[in-house]
Amino acid sequence: MRPLIMPIPENGAVLLDRRGVLKITGPDARDFLQGLVTNDMNKVHADRAIYAALLTPQGKFLFDFFIAEHDGALFMDCNGEQRHDLVKRLNMYKLRADVDVEDVTERIAVYGFIGSAADAVTPSGIADLGTAWALSDSVAFIDPRLKDMGVRALLSRSTGEEWIAQQGLDRLDQSAYLDLRMALGVPEGGTDIRADKAFLLESNFDELHGVDHQKGCYIGQETTSRTKRRGLIRKRLLPIEFDGEAPPPGTPIQAGKIELGTVFSGAGSRAIALIRLDRLDEIDVASVTAEGKHVRIIKPDWIFKPIS
Repeated sequence: MRPLIMPIPENGAVLLDRRGVLKITGPDARDFLQGLVTNDMNKVHADRAIYAALLTPQGKFLFDFFIAEHDGALFMDCNGEQRHDLVKRLNMYKLRADVDVEDVTERIAVYGFIGSAADAVTPSGIADLGTAWALSDSVAFIDPRLKDMGVRALLSRSTGEEWIAQQGLDRLDQSAYLDLRMALGVPEGGTDIRADKAFLLESNFDELHGVDHQKGCYIGQETTSRTKRRGLIRKRLLPIEFDGEAPPPGTPIQAGKIELGTVFSGAGSRAIALIRLDRLDEIDVASVTAEGKHVRIIKPDWIFKPIS
């Protein structure tokens, strides 16, 4: 297993048009989310955003999202294809809570600023993960998962493009953002983190600051806490690399006759895969293949704990 070589990202703004935005308001909004999500809502303020997830009662992953505050409202930056299901799930848990959940995706878009463009839109003196600030007519924040992922911003669809042009920033297509995510090995729900199957700690939520083990109860907390206490993670999402184009999602990874994992999302020669850590000691790394192509398993430097 070789260490991650930090990629040099392209520089510019990316419209992340596969993302959705939910607006959550009402006097009970913060307490409502505190009892549901994996991270601590007490961290969320106008100057701080978080990464978090919603789980099943059995502790299996359902949705991941970012939560930011702007003008007294809470905003969820979520997977766009899953946003309707997320709204239904949140409304299911509302009961008597005085909370309103609104899908504002048609009005607000999610942008990513990567490379030097992230520095260009970040106020001087700001460097901490999740730090948020007002940008144009909305909010921006340093990606709470990993600083190398740049800055995310929720901008009005009617004025966002004009604002970006005024800053003199280059526009990039989504492939630039995907290339960066693949190179860093940062997984996302809906592509790499499987709903109703994946668990938080095998999906690197600890390392990507998406779970707070001190916050108290939330849905699925018992399973997550038990896994944390035992310290036994048999599988983990990791970046992998090929000598050619990555095979399609769902391709099995093998070492001879040993099933080692499964390829998920990919871009170019890189992909993210779920790897069986408990089988790494049984294999010759030179024999690891997927669809007949040699696979190199990579250890990102942001995963601090030993992997095998």
